Amino acid sequence: MRKPIIAGNWKMYKLLADAVDTALALKPLVANATHCEVVIAPVFTALKTVADRLEGSNIGVASQDCATQNSFGALTGEVAPAMLKDVGCKYAIIGHSERRQLFGETDGSVNLKTKAALEAGLKAIVCVGESLAERESGNAENIVGGQLSAGLSGLTLDEMNRIIIAYEPVWAIGTGKTATPAQAQEMHSHIRSLVGKDHGNDVAASVRILYGGSVKPENIGELMSQPDVDGALVGGASLDADSFAKIVNYK
Repeated sequence: MRKPIIAGNWKMYKLLADAVDTALALKPLVANATHCEVVIAPVFTALKTVADRLEGSNIGVASQDCATQNSFGALTGEVAPAMLKDVGCKYAIIGHSERRQLFGETDGSVNLKTKAALEAGLKAIVCVGESLAERESGNAENIVGGQLSAGLSGLTLDEMNRIIIAYEPVWAIGTGKTATPAQAQEMHSHIRSLVGKDHGNDVAASVRILYGGSVKPENIGELMSQPDVDGALVGGASLDADSFAKIVNYK
């Protein structure tokens, strides 16, 4: 049985005090959410403080990105996964569409970051997804398949057991549009079959695949009813503790 994950990606929002206030407000609202793992991803500058405030709770902390290596060096502005683990992170989001579109993230760098995160003892939430043009051209499955194959290339069986995949149709992020439950299920099923081909049926059966793209309290239940949807990567709706708690407590 795959335990769902509901993860909130706060993107570049919230100064430190607001991040702490939101995390502390969320804490009691999801304390009884034993049906899923709860994760929040604040900005780098808030990670340590938020992780400290949430210690002993059922909320895990994720980074929104990481460097491609753990060896320290002259890499101005980079943050090694080992450093993220050191300040209390349990997860790292890697290859988010905004990183790919705005900051030149490639499938190759996603693969390096994924391996570095796993090496540091983090769970990696690896993002894949197609643009509107790619979907309308009928090429969505090929695009997602290519991202998946390259991003997870060379991983061992043990490493694959610490991988979480997030499918985020780019056309549904921050637009108010959401893939229909049927569309989400179709792609999640395709992703699971690809994982099976590359890494074996046991890994495919156990890997958790999250949906990301304008997830709200109003649509989480229907999305989660799909057999291959194992949770959500939530953007804007995760910035408010009450809203995010409603998504976490979808049952």
